[in-house]
Amino acid sequence: MLLAIDISTEQGMEAVKKWFIQRENMPLVSLLAGGLLLRCAIAVWLPPGFDEGYYYLYTLHPDWSYFDHPPLVALTTGFGPWLTGNVSPFTIRLGTLLLHTGSLLLLYLTSVRLFSRQAAVLTLAIATLIPIFQLGFGVLTLPDSPLMFFWTAALYIAVREFFCPGEEGEPQRRRDAESVSSCPYCPSYRLAIVGLLVGLACLGKYHGLALGFGLIGFCLTSPRYRVAFVSPWMLASLGLFALAVLPIVVWNTQHDWVSLRFQSGRAVPDRGYSLLDLLVTFLAGVGYLFPTFGFPLWWVSGKAVVEAVSGRRSAVSKTHNSKLKTSFTLWLALPLMLTFTLMGGYRSILPTWAMPGFWGATLLLGQQAVTWQGRAVKRWLVGSGLVVSSLLLVALLHVTIGTFQKPSRYALFGGFLTPANDASTQLIDIQQLRQGFADSTTLTAAMQNTDFLFTNDLYLAGQLGMAIAPLNPKPITCFDKDLRGFAFWSTRKQWVGQSGLLVTTALQAQLAVDQYQNYFQDIQKVADVPIQRGGAIVQVIEIYQCKTMLKPYPRPYGV
Repeated sequence: MLLAIDISTEQGMEAVKKWFIQRENMPLVSLLAGGLLLRCAIAVWLPPGFDEGYYYLYTLHPDWSYFDHPPLVALTTGFGPWLTGNVSPFTIRLGTLLLHTGSLLLLYLTSVRLFSRQAAVLTLAIATLIPIFQLGFGVLTLPDSPLMFFWTAALYIAVREFFCPGEEGEPQRRRDAESVSSCPYCPSYRLAIVGLLVGLACLGKYHGLALGFGLIGFCLTSPRYRVAFVSPWMLASLGLFALAVLPIVVWNTQHDWVSLRFQSGRAVPDRGYSLLDLLVTFLAGVGYLFPTFGFPLWWVSGKAVVEAVSGRRSAVSKTHNSKLKTSFTLWLALPLMLTFTLMGGYRSILPTWAMPGFWGATLLLGQQAVTWQGRAVKRWLVGSGLVVSSLLLVALLHVTIGTFQKPSRYALFGGFLTPANDASTQLIDIQQLRQGFADSTTLTAAMQNTDFLFTNDLYLAGQLGMAIAPLNPKPITCFDKDLRGFAFWSTRKQWVGQSGLLVTTALQAQLAVDQYQNYFQDIQKVADVPIQRGGAIVQVIEIYQCKTMLKPYPRPYGV
């Protein structure tokens, strides 16, 4: 196995080269390389999303944790800029691109251990093609990327702990159900590693807790594995988990547990329960997964539950001892799939919230696909891949050059979406914004005569931060009801007596000026920076000089 090769020596590097060129490993290499190239292309051309720019600001304020997320997203976002010295959509996504490739490799190795190499290739193909995985886990710099890397690493080690008895380094061999079940389970040091990895997953996103609960649920409901709870290695596991999540605990104790209160509050209903909203949430999730994968993932998960409850075994289970393995996979997939889908009936949920569950369910779908006719599976995967890639290309072309925009020099059939009715225009081209600041002598002078920059929208503040990164920037803050991290990156009184530059969009400019009129001695417009797409102006950024802040802007939280 690849993970057993020591790459620190010349012999190890030679072994890696041989491993990659082996015929049996070519599907793995092709899928990993092809997926990475596609994601790199998207990462280069796609303007930074709202959250991505905001997470870039995390890198400017290193801390144990943050108001709305644990700390690892700051490291993954900052990896590329720190490595290259350049701030761009590609560099802030570089950490994500690499981590997701590692996640896919670990998912493949997990499926090999659980089922077979054939199932692993199919699982990898499915996970590579699903669009929400490509974008949400593999391109955009989001907390989900480190979450899924350590989630999948914990999954792989847990599979080795529970389903691969024998000496370290022993090759995986097929065992029938009786031989595996009759072999007594003896907890090992891998339990401690699993605890550490679950803690690191929590440092990516609080969803990591669901992974820990899933593993506990599996052991509790499987008599063979209950001995793990009385093992010294379980104590070591809990200790390493506690050590890993210590940064979150430290930060929250210093800030009145505000992060945990904020995240738990997002599960509180904001309306009565609606079956229609539940249906919309279900269908939206299937859409994000792509229907040719979304419906089969739900089907194979439901089928596995029915077989587990009824005690029936499929032809596959008799061969691969999948009763315990299916139970293991379901415990790590179904709770998140069901919880967040059902939650959609009483509040809006973000697309990525349920996706770690579907990521685990790809293991079941890959195994199930082994039993289908090979030609049909090939048509399913190739056809889905072509459609998904085409749709992603069409969407990327519109976002970057305005292929559906009216007007646009690159519009197809004259276009039909006006900039005012196109939400994608809010994805600001930071290179144009950067150039607008650099080319304007008025803005250059205003920057020199100001103490800080601020916006009336936290996401615009992130995009602004990326744009002015190479231009000897001043501190950036946000004055609004929704402050998130800004409430802890400065104090209420810090800016009083200082002058600032207000950066806002033309659509919000008048509201913003009125909003801050009583907080500054004088507000005067300095310049406009037009943002173009397809040769047409789709967004205008307005900059105002705000002289001498008179009093602190009110905050709902923070100091």
